[in-house]
Parts: sequence; C-alpha cells; structure tokens
Amino acid sequence: MASTYVWSKELETGNALIDSQHKQLLQAINDLVDACAAGKGRASLAKTLDFLESYTAKHFGDEEKLQMQHKYPGYANHKRLHDGFKSTVAELSRQLKADGPTILLVGKVNASIGGWLIKHIKAEDTKVGAHIASLPKQQAAVTRP
Repeated sequence: MASTYVWSKELETGNALIDSQHKQLLQAINDLVDACAAGKGRASLAKTLDFLESYTAKHFGDEEKLQMQHKYPGYANHKRLHDGFKSTVAELSRQLKADGPTILLVGKVNASIGGWLIKHIKAEDTKVGAHIASLPKQQAAVTRP
C-alpha cells in the first residue's frame, strides 16, 4: 500500500538530524496506516504509541536544544506545541491501557498524530530552519543537538 504521509522538499528544515527524525516519525505513522489497511491496526497500535512516546521526547528535546542554541525567537510557543503533542500521545496511551486497542482509538491515532506532524513540520519546524539559515555562517554552524 502507498504510504499516507510522503516526505517532500516542503517538509525539509535544512537540519539533517531533525529531517531524519521527522522521516522516522512519519514512517511510524505510515506503518500503522499500512497495518490498518491489512487488518492489523489494532495489533500495531501499542507498538506505535510506545515508539511515539519515547521518540518524540528525544526528538522534541533535540529540536528545542537547537532552538535555544540559535536563539530562536519562537521557542516558547514551539515548546508549548511540543508539550501539547506529548500530552495528546500520553492521553492516547492512557486510552489504550484503559480500553485496549479499539478501532476507535486506531482511528484517533491516525487522524490526530499524522496530520499534526505534517502541519507542525510545515508551519513551525521550517521556520526554525529558516531562522538558522538566516544567521551569519559562524553563528549558524549547526552542531548536533
């Protein structure tokens, strides 16, 4: 099955580490969508949510460190968006533990997580990349977060 979320140039931030992490996050969502299409979405749900909880904590930490290093003016709002997403994933995980892998929950994950990631990357993360690119070369030298 063709993946629902396809990486494109408009999602690139200009930071190889962050772009690589974004690709991994989108792949996790695509894997869940593909599992749903094969009738195995409920079985894949726990794996996907576990991955999202742990990986977004690392990824958002890396992004936030990069923003602080380069004095990104939108840092506070960006962090608030990250915290909201982590809360959403945590709530979905709580629902999974309470109710099990229901079809409704699979649908919620597909609808809320993938779309949020694409929108966030396009609307917010690319601004961070543009900010870093606008800095003088020596100031914008990107270190690995």
